Parts: sequence; structure tokens; C-alpha cells
Amino acid sequence: MREGQQPDEPDPVEPAESPSEVGSRQPRRPGRGRRIALVTLLALALLGAGGAGAAAFYLRSVEKKIDRVDAFTEVPQEKRPPVVAKDAMNIMILGSDSRDPENSGSSRSDTIILVHLPADRKSAQLISIPRDTWLPVPRSGDGRHGGREAKINAAFAWGGVPLMVRTVELFTGVRVDHVAVVDFAGFKEIVDALGGIEIDVEQGFTSTHSLSKDGRRTFVPGRQTLDGDAALDYARERYAFADGDFARIRHQQQVIKAILDKAASGGVLTNPGKLNAFLEATANAVSVDRSMSIFSLATELRHLRGGNLAFFTCPTRGTGRVGSESVVFVDKPKAKTFFDAVRRDAVADIVRTTR
Repeated sequence: MREGQQPDEPDPVEPAESPSEVGSRQPRRPGRGRRIALVTLLALALLGAGGAGAAAFYLRSVEKKIDRVDAFTEVPQEKRPPVVAKDAMNIMILGSDSRDPENSGSSRSDTIILVHLPADRKSAQLISIPRDTWLPVPRSGDGRHGGREAKINAAFAWGGVPLMVRTVELFTGVRVDHVAVVDFAGFKEIVDALGGIEIDVEQGFTSTHSLSKDGRRTFVPGRQTLDGDAALDYARERYAFADGDFARIRHQQQVIKAILDKAASGGVLTNPGKLNAFLEATANAVSVDRSMSIFSLATELRHLRGGNLAFFTCPTRGTGRVGSESVVFVDKPKAKTFFDAVRRDAVADIVRTTR
């Protein structure tokens, strides 16, 4: 947090850039609101035990409602990493933790997750990249920004999804096959559609910004059911913890797994009302690239459950400062080894390099 910054005030993307300049390049789509969807969640939850036929019918109709984005139009093919593991798939998920649903002046990506789906589709590895990671950002398509080191979330502000794709590919050496863009704040609608989720709170805390009436929410340690508002407060808090954004990453990963486990349960799949509410909330939340087929992905991943997910965070050396900015420094040797394993679809090596 910078000196004088209020607890719920977002960090600046770049000191030299004004909020109006940021907002003008990535306007908020009218009526989208504060929402989240993990595109793989939609795929994983629908075609599972006992409900494949009905889920498939609903899914085909819902897929038509999902917005599409031009994720790769400004990504030069000659500068992209080669495909190493032909049948593996890598999906980049970008989420924004908007504090104010009416604020169109923010276009940071506060959540960056690279989902690796191995060729056998028997598991999934979800890799979080801290939003303050300090690394080279290529020049934006209009040539006005980038071409230097900055926080990774500046890429989204400067050049939208295409520049974020280029930045992540340059950093990891991993080819991004698909992209999903969501607003993490709105996942409360999905959680409520599921009837809440079960979370084991590891450490008690009081949120510094909250959707509760008094602006604060206190979480006690232990397993409990969270509704959408409480789950959002839990997943976005970072100032209450000594390790800040790393704690928020852990909680986001925890919530993703809880949503998946609840959505994949037979109670949702076999209840038309719950299924429809879940699908509508998800369709209203997610935008994907133009080539992604939600139905095909769902078919491939229909047997995947929370127990098959593994969560990782990009190897880092901790936090520090570059000028006036608080940043996260990459552990370059470990990151190189880690993402090389992802590129090769070597799941055992992915796990081993993080131990």
C-alpha cells in the first residue's frame, strides 16, 4: 500500500497514467455489473454424474449468450511461443476486483490465473500470477505504452486482453490457447445461485472493505457456509494479512475449489431451478475468446472434480519497491524451470518444482 492510501483504494497501475486515460481504453460493458465466472468452472460443473443430458441441453443454449472478445487480434504470430505439447491446453483467466460497480475508470486485472489442462484431461493445474509481479511488458498495439518493465496488471490497462496475452506468453514461454475475462466481484451471484459454499477459514480476520451494511465483516476460524457477499469479502481481502496479496490468492483458490465442488454436486445438476440459475449467472459473468467452445471443453472435462485440481503460485522472491511502487519480484531460475514443465505438459515436474 502506498503512503496515504486508504485500505480500499486500488493501487495505481502506473504513476504516469491518469484514471481517465486507463478507462478510455477498456470501457465497462453496460449492464455487466460486478461478476465472476471461471470458464472452466462452467465446463466442469455441467456434465457430471447423473445429469449430462439436461446439462448439455442447457449448456448449448447458454453458450449463445456468452460474450466474445478479440483476444489474439493484436498478438503477432511470429512472436508467440511454439506449441510444444500438442494436445495440452492452456487457458488464461483474467479477473477484476472492482470496488464500485458504477466505476468505469478501472481496467486492471487483479486476478491472473493460467489454467493448464494436460493432454489426458485427468487433472488441471491452476497457476496464479500475483498482480504486482514486476516483469517486461511489450509495447501496446497503438505504440503508446509498454516496451519496458512494469507490474503485470499494467498490461491489461495499456493494451487490453491482447497485450496481456503477449505479456504472459513472453514471461512464461507458455502458449495461451484460450482466454476468459471475468469480474471477480460478481461471483457472489454464482455463489448465491448454488445456495452458498463451504469454506474452512484458516485465520480469523475482519475485512477492511465489505459488502455488509456496516462496511465490515468478521470471519472466525473454522468450517462454515458463506453466501455470495461473504464469499466475495473473503476472496478479495488482502490488507488484513501480513502476506497481503498472497493470502488473497490462497483464498481465491480456496473459493474456486469450493464453487466447483458445490456446482458439480448432484443436487445442482438434477434441480432444474438451481441449474438454470447457476447457468444464467455464469453466462452473464463471463466473456471468452472467439474460438473457445464451452460445450466441447465441458465434454472433455466432464469427469474432472475438485480433487483433481492443483493450485500453484508463480515462484517469487518476495516483495520490494521499484521507485514508489510496491512490487513482487520473480524467482527467475525457479519460474523458468516451473513454466518449462508446464510448456512440456510434464505434470509430475510441475508439482516437483514447487516443493
